[in-house]
Amino acid sequence: MTKPSFQYEPVEAFGESLTTAKPWNKQALVLVERLNGRVAMVGFAAAVVGEWISGKGITGQLLGVLQWYLNLG
Repeated sequence: MTKPSFQYEPVEAFGESLTTAKPWNKQALVLVERLNGRVAMVGFAAAVVGEWISGKGITGQLLGVLQWYLNLG
């Protein structure tokens, strides 16, 4: 049997991951967190623009979309 080119992580005891350091790819995590933050900023800006255009808060906007959707059927 040939050895696979990947290696599974070892099985951990309960709670072990909370107290031991893992050799994660920290540069990849930095890039993922940066992307996550930027997407959150775009979503927040879209919510502010939507509120400015409609004059309604998020619940009013969601209710309007729900009413629009139910009236199509």
